[in-house]
Amino acid sequence: MVSRFTIAAVGGAAVLLITLAGCAPADEAGPSAGASASPSGSACPAGALDTRAAGKLTIGTDNPAYEPWFSGNKPGNGKGFESAVAYQVAERLGYPAQNVVWTQVTFNNAIAPGPKAFDFDINQFSITPERRKAVDFSSPYYLVRQTVITNAGSKIAGAKTVVELRSARLGAQVGTTSYQAINELIKPETKPLVYNNNDDAKAALENGQVDGIVVDLPTAFYMTAAELKDGVIVGQLPQVGVPEQFGLVLDLDSPLTGCVSQAVDQLRQDGTLAVLEKQWLAGTDGAPELS
Repeated sequence: MVSRFTIAAVGGAAVLLITLAGCAPADEAGPSAGASASPSGSACPAGALDTRAAGKLTIGTDNPAYEPWFSGNKPGNGKGFESAVAYQVAERLGYPAQNVVWTQVTFNNAIAPGPKAFDFDINQFSITPERRKAVDFSSPYYLVRQTVITNAGSKIAGAKTVVELRSARLGAQVGTTSYQAINELIKPETKPLVYNNNDDAKAALENGQVDGIVVDLPTAFYMTAAELKDGVIVGQLPQVGVPEQFGLVLDLDSPLTGCVSQAVDQLRQDGTLAVLEKQWLAGTDGAPELS
């Protein structure tokens, strides 16, 4: 059952304007609890899992928490795609909103080896074999494409192929599959620049330190529409091999992994993920494909 707070009616006008409206800074009120519907079976007792704090579910994400995945840099308000997904997973596990605790964890620390300060973390983590050596992943909750953005008038603004990007100076956030995509798919002549977060990468683009940056597609749409004065999407990078997927991150061999994956599977099967994607990530179709 989808909580009434996180799901709003989405009509035929579900275009980028909806995404931008949904990403406006929100008030401090948290999401309503909604009805719990945790995975069935004694292995996943509702609201009584082996969590860091008894009766509570601790969810991690980065600071800042970016649009359109979150809204107003307030993960606890239930707004933005990943905040809404997190609360829906919590409800399936038997933890209403008042029993959810958020904690700040940097992207790199979340996927580094070692004990975690969260029960699960949600922060656009692509599931990769290398990362699986250090952490557990849930079932995927979103399929993603990497996208190149730049400023109008840039030498790569009109690029149609990956080859045309190889002479460009590019950048991306450290430790991300965006940075990996630059090296493995574009293979630029100049070593790409790496930044602590997307804000720093975006500032480098605005200041002319790079010709373009690589981010996931929804972030590309948000940045070019709402944050960059003359931002343009160059295009989506080719999909190679298994589609890139986002998953929730858990401690390696976490006792919660199976239950969290089961909750995500429920959200996919009952259509909740599709509804949330339409609500918060609407308007991200139609970006050109780079050949």
